[in-house]
Amino acid sequence: MKNQKIAEIIDHTLLKPEATKEEVITLCREAKEYNFASVCVNPTFVALAAEELKGSSVKVCTVIGFPLGANTKEVKAFETRDAILKGAHEVDMVINIGKLKDKDYEGVKADIEAVTKEAKGKALSKVIIETCLLTDEEKEIICKLAVEAGTDYVKTSTGFSKGGATKEDIALMRKTVGPNIGVKASGGVRTYEDAKNVIEAGASRIGASASIAIVTGDNNKESDY
Repeated sequence: MKNQKIAEIIDHTLLKPEATKEEVITLCREAKEYNFASVCVNPTFVALAAEELKGSSVKVCTVIGFPLGANTKEVKAFETRDAILKGAHEVDMVINIGKLKDKDYEGVKADIEAVTKEAKGKALSKVIIETCLLTDEEKEIICKLAVEAGTDYVKTSTGFSKGGATKEDIALMRKTVGPNIGVKASGGVRTYEDAKNVIEAGASRIGASASIAIVTGDNNKESDY
């Protein structure tokens, strides 16, 4: 293994719609073997992952309002509550991108707060801003709104849009949120070098489905979300 420290900040991810129960079980076993920070799975698999990871240090992460972010805040709040009840330790929510584009900043903040208030004291919250769809000005605005709304992390991407994490976006997000909020690089981090680059730019967590390739250098283990 090239770098255990990198393994410990990776969310070992399986979010493809065709994911099966057996694949999630394998994901959990891999996460325990490599000591990843968490497994990140769709909400339907939270209870299964929690059972598979019981007694280990690996956390269960899931996604809220995924992948478009266009659910109502009430639905996102319910998703968060339900996921935590089923065993989620971390929730990654997608912002309402349309509201941000409309400059409805109070609406965007309320949308995030619907999740962060449910998660507070129970689970880490991460706000997916989908950087590839935003201007630099919008990236700064949404990072500030996310911090005001009480998030623990800002996250670059769902992995389902037209682009993923870049060093430039990570650096901008880190500069905007400061040192005390986490920055998660997600989408397109597939190799050890990719991981080193985003960490150097300011990422404190990485979301990847190519997690094993990252820590071993075996690119045959590479896969996308």
